[in-house]
Amino acid sequence: MYENLVGQSAVELLSADIKNNNLPRAILFSGDDCSGKLTAALETSRILSCKTPHSKFNCSCPSCLQQKALTASNIMLLGPRDCFLEISSAKNTFFKAYNENASFLNAARYLFLRSVRKLTMRFNGILWQGDNNLSKIGSLIEEINENLEILDFPRNLPDADELKKICDALEKSSLKLESDYLYNSIPVSHIRNLENWAHIKSDEGRKTIIIENADRMQASVRNALLKILEEPPADCLFILLTSKRNAIMQTILSRVRTYNFISRDFSHQNEVINRVFHNTMFNGSINDYLLTFLPVVPSEIKTQSDLFFNAVISHSIPDLQEIVKKCGNFKPRIEFRLFLHNLAEIQRKMMFNPSAAEASAQCMNLLRQCWDNVTLYNQNAVSALEILLRDMSVLNIKNGDVFKCALM
Repeated sequence: MYENLVGQSAVELLSADIKNNNLPRAILFSGDDCSGKLTAALETSRILSCKTPHSKFNCSCPSCLQQKALTASNIMLLGPRDCFLEISSAKNTFFKAYNENASFLNAARYLFLRSVRKLTMRFNGILWQGDNNLSKIGSLIEEINENLEILDFPRNLPDADELKKICDALEKSSLKLESDYLYNSIPVSHIRNLENWAHIKSDEGRKTIIIENADRMQASVRNALLKILEEPPADCLFILLTSKRNAIMQTILSRVRTYNFISRDFSHQNEVINRVFHNTMFNGSINDYLLTFLPVVPSEIKTQSDLFFNAVISHSIPDLQEIVKKCGNFKPRIEFRLFLHNLAEIQRKMMFNPSAAEASAQCMNLLRQCWDNVTLYNQNAVSALEILLRDMSVLNIKNGDVFKCALM
């Protein structure tokens, strides 16, 4: 069990609870980003669906094959996630294996297929029933699935030019799907649709429902989920994932068993990069490795955020459209997160200045509001930055050019 997970002691407790038939119907995986929580959740689903007594990762029973391919019908995945960088890095690994006819070609092929399906699974028609964007999403998913089918086992792979064309199309479609339609917070309709699905008996055995970033839920969504967790459907396991356990309401925490995932040290993170992406040259964290696949390099995003902050200090008006353009229109959205994170880092010195600490706290609230305006309320990036520039400028002037101390 959990042979595909590196450097996590939590799986020992999970394995013991599964073997002893002591796993509750609702559990929580809590730990930092890139600590393997989603990998563990998907593997837990596979183990519980396995038709053999030992449930090794290389099991070839029909259920395990579907689970590993992420095509099983008894698993539901929902919640926000930055999927694009994993898709892009997996595509790079796949190309490398194909061009070198490497021994890990099949593994790289699986990696790329799974990376795309980790995104498309979140757009299950059951969850999105009644959503205004369902028809647009359906067309995009159909296009992605058609290309995935060409690359899927047991088909022979096309020639190099055709393979590149298909993979580039998948990457482009995935970026559009994530950027345009993946909500940053789970809609309450998804939970209500999920409840109906969870109560329908499955012919394939126990169902697994994985809710990623479970801390990003509005009050109505939390209450709807709590209602289900009070009396979970029989033969259905809920796995909640979070990197911010304290942000989950206490009544939900009281109904789940928590498994804590530790932060992997650099040696384990390098082992993951080596084993999964077959890159032995990179020396850094998993997150830093994934960031190398951003369409816009992080240094350029930092340059543009510096320009924005300096405009606030100098009481000038920057060309916001040009900033957004140089940041690749913030697609994928993680680029926008990095932009705002850089602004937060610039003003961090203010937190330790008694005369500027309050302004720093207000600035952080403005940054959070800007993120919400784009990710929750679908405001375009230029308009959101116009509001942020205005509000930060007012805050700066009101407090006697307080932002200048951030550069001292």
